[in-house]
Amino acid sequence: MTHQDLAHAEPAYLTLPVGEMARRAEAARAALADCVLCPWHCHVDRLAGRRGVCRTGADAVVAAYHPHHGEEAPLRGTRGSGTIFFAWCNLRCAFCQNWEISQAGEGKAVTAEGLAEMMLRLQRRGCHNINLVSPSHVIAQILQAVALAAEAGLRLPLVYNTAGYDDADALRLLNGVVDIYMPDMKYADPDVARRLSRVKDYPRRNQEAVLEMQRQVGDLVIGEDGLARRGLLVRHLILPDGLAGTRQIAHFLATRVSRNTYINLMDQYHPDYQADRYPPLDRRPTRAEVRAAYEDARAEGLWRFHEE
Repeated sequence: MTHQDLAHAEPAYLTLPVGEMARRAEAARAALADCVLCPWHCHVDRLAGRRGVCRTGADAVVAAYHPHHGEEAPLRGTRGSGTIFFAWCNLRCAFCQNWEISQAGEGKAVTAEGLAEMMLRLQRRGCHNINLVSPSHVIAQILQAVALAAEAGLRLPLVYNTAGYDDADALRLLNGVVDIYMPDMKYADPDVARRLSRVKDYPRRNQEAVLEMQRQVGDLVIGEDGLARRGLLVRHLILPDGLAGTRQIAHFLATRVSRNTYINLMDQYHPDYQADRYPPLDRRPTRAEVRAAYEDARAEGLWRFHEE
């Protein structure tokens, strides 16, 4: 499919064979009985109310949903990105700036029917897409809701907005369902990931997931109206003292994914949550550190930078 074709294409989930969305939703729901839908592979029965690392049972927990005007321009457009914030997370980031949601679990449990209605309400409010924030631990619930919402008239592209600790096998359930993948790539060094986010294999799992996302949707396609249609948009938060490993991540993207990867090198880090316990996270990155991150990414061959 050409870029011109994509500019007028329907959301991916509307092009699946008849019954395929329901089959995916049923398969993912069944997987909750022995959950391996994220890299923790907790093997708990979430359908019976058991809780693994993500602390989420059979129903997703939603903290908020509304049009979001603070996302990247290709997502927010003029009417906002239809953002659904899921509570809890499969990471334990010491510097999380939404810790009340990710670590304290603020929100309410919603059924698949309730989640589908949220999507439809965001569509009625004129949002350009449905933006699923922290979805890694609720893939099954999302698939159920999209199947219901599509039957009821949902016609917006789906954005999978993830912290990047995803299971590549689980992501294959979303092949042909998600239009835009927006993963974080937080760390290149597993020791840094272990210390700051309490996971030992983040870089490996993150890279496997990003490769799978790229396989499914390819480079980011932006229409003449400036809105993203389909593809991969990577977020990378610049941390003090180069803790995030920007150059190594840029090298991976340029050599293993695509030199055309659209990347947002984010310079808005500020100390939050428990950051003061982990120097140098107790300070913001300097202008020189931000400039060095861009220079490193360019040196590795990346060129599609998100800049407001």
